[in-house]
Amino acid sequence: MAKPGPAAGSAPRTPRSQGQQPARRSITGSVPPELDRLIHERMRLGIVSALAANASLTFRELKDLLRASDGNLSVHARRLEEAGYVRCTKSFEGRVPQTRYELTQVGRRALEQYLSHMEALIRAMREG
Repeated sequence: MAKPGPAAGSAPRTPRSQGQQPARRSITGSVPPELDRLIHERMRLGIVSALAANASLTFRELKDLLRASDGNLSVHARRLEEAGYVRCTKSFEGRVPQTRYELTQVGRRALEQYLSHMEALIRAMREG
């Protein structure tokens, strides 16, 4: 005896464990097609966000704030510096080297665009 098929007009059901992806919503309007991948990474987003809220921060302050290792913070800060999002200045306080970071105007604009994009995505998902 044959199994009954799905009701007329309905799509067959497949368990997710078989790899079927849920339908994706189309987001239209003023949402840019791509996020700024440089800022979207968690540590770099943390760096630019912290610097947006402060005139400048030292390496130690950023490290403590973000709970990052020296190597991890320096790699991500360098990427932001190479992109022109962050300015790094090095000096000495007595004999102790001091590295200070500040957000550039380019970095501030990039963060603002990133946040606008995220807000548009959130709005589209809530309205959809």
